[in-house]
This record gives sequence, C-alpha cells and structure tokens, in this order.
Amino acid sequence: MTSYERTLAFINGQPVDRPPFHPIIMRWAAAYTGIPYSQFCLDYRSKCEGMIRCAEDFDLDWVTVMSDPYCEAEGFGLSVAYPENNLPVDISGHLRSIEDAAALRRYNPREHHRMRSRIDEIREFKRRCGDQYFILGWVEGPVAEYADIRGVSTAAMDFMDDPDLVGKAMDVIVDCALEFIRLQIEAGAHCIGIGDAFCSQIGPALYRQYALEREKRMVDYIHSLGALAKLHICGNTSQIQADMISTGVDIIDVDYPVTDMSTNAHLLGPHQVFSGKPDPAAVVQDGSLELLEAQTRDCHEQAGGRCIVSAGCEITPGTSVQRMREYRAICDQLIA
Repeated sequence: MTSYERTLAFINGQPVDRPPFHPIIMRWAAAYTGIPYSQFCLDYRSKCEGMIRCAEDFDLDWVTVMSDPYCEAEGFGLSVAYPENNLPVDISGHLRSIEDAAALRRYNPREHHRMRSRIDEIREFKRRCGDQYFILGWVEGPVAEYADIRGVSTAAMDFMDDPDLVGKAMDVIVDCALEFIRLQIEAGAHCIGIGDAFCSQIGPALYRQYALEREKRMVDYIHSLGALAKLHICGNTSQIQADMISTGVDIIDVDYPVTDMSTNAHLLGPHQVFSGKPDPAAVVQDGSLELLEAQTRDCHEQAGGRCIVSAGCEITPGTSVQRMREYRAICDQLIA
C-alpha cells in the first residue's frame, strides 16, 4: 500500500495498516535538508527535493507545498521580504482603505512567480512521485487572505465597520482562489489545503458571516474537480468546529488549544477525518516520549479512530530528528 493509497483509504473509512502520518513540516524540513528558508519558499526544485527526502527518510504519507501565507497576497500587491533563514515578512503594499479592498480585481495566477512556482512544484511532485505520496496543494481562505492584504488589526476593524465591502473583497479573493485551485489540481494535486488561520480570532458569528459559505464554495469546487479538501484554522476552533465539518471538507485540522475532539466527532461524515493535535512545542519538541504517545493515542480515541497523526500545527525547527522518528513510530501502535 502506497502512502497515497493509505491516506485515501483511511479518509474513506476503509481498512489500513495504520493511520496516515501527516506532520506539517516547513522550517523543520528546510533545516533538516540544509536548505536556506528563502530558497525553500522561492525555489520549487529545492523545496521538492527537501520534502521528498523528508518523506523518504521519515516514512511520511504526504508531500506538501506549504511554506508561508504570502503566495497569493503578492498577486494582490503585497510586498514580501524573504530572510535567508527565517519566515517571510510583509514589508509594504497593504491596501490603504476598505474602499481599495472592495475594488480588488482578479489576477492571473500564471503571471506571478510564487503562484507559478507552486503549480510547477506540484507538477514536479507528480513527475517524481506519481501516486506514491499524497500530494497537497494550498490556497489561503477568504478571512486569512483579507487579513494579509489589509493587515490583521485593520481587517478586524473592517469586519465591524463595513461588512458589505468586506464581503465584496472576499468574493474576489475566493474567485482568484478557485482558479488557483484548478491549476494545482490539473498539475497533479490530490488534495487542496485551505488555510484560514485568522478565523479562530474573530468568533463564531463573524466566522459564519464571512467564512463559512465561502469556504464551502471552495470545498465544493475542489470536489467537483475530483480532488479532496483540507481545512486548516490555527488556534482554538472549538466553537466553530461543527461549522468546519459542515463545509463538507475531507480533512479537518485540529490545533492543540481544542481540548476535546469527541464533542464533534459524531458529526464527521463517512468520508471526513480529523488531523491533529499535540502541541508542536510543548509536547512534540519538548515533551517526554510518554507524553507524546499518550496525547497521540488520546487524539485517536477522541476521534473514534478517525484522526490522521499530526501535530496541531507546524513542527518546530527545534524538534530533533530522533523525536521525529519516534513520532512516526507511534503510528504503528494505533489500530486504524
């Protein structure tokens, strides 16, 4: 059974030898493979090489294009700096007013280096790996992308001051994302991740007002193209988890501030699973092996066995190679 077959079977509720292992590795992968992080973000060939090497060395069940949230933001005019060995930072180009945001125009993903590179990266994964690994593409969700191009604090004020103009901008954001989704799936992505991290900060009412139906539109479109969808919202999503499940998304990421997945596990459809959720720093990086084993098993049990093994968010670059090997080995102790 290939890693892709294991992941697909697990999501569909079919028997597998163990749950899939899908740790989010970005800075960790770059550090392990000796790739400067600026190169990891900007050079798809280096990133493919690094991700495939990690998948081979640690028996991962996926490869991903994940690195930072600014790929599409550059298409909307944000200027981003890429420090050699740190996360990218936005340096200028935030939209000056809500009226500017409402006047957003659609871009062509092929005209921007970062988006072209992501498409090429998926094509390279497909060329080199075929269906050996589960290939994950990525787009930003409407709330996260709006926060990127307006700035977080300003965006939060916009949500309260002029919801109609915010909604108009978000509709353009989703329109652009749909085209980017199509190109990634055509390049060979098995699944598209939707990152809408800021949603955990705005409360359930605003989530339902701004994000829910737009995320559902994205999920439906991904499904219409024959791919799977994953929804990643960092932070405490306890109050919106049922809504996240209702989008119909196949993989629902759960971060460590969510104390109990069992509350909503019964809402999972026959082709839906959770993914998560040990604390990447306190448990995966710094916790004892016994603590990591206990929390991973607890996640498995809370989800009724319907949980992909992964930390709540990105594996920290300070996590040891030995700990990564130990984390992978824990999967073999779980009955899928």
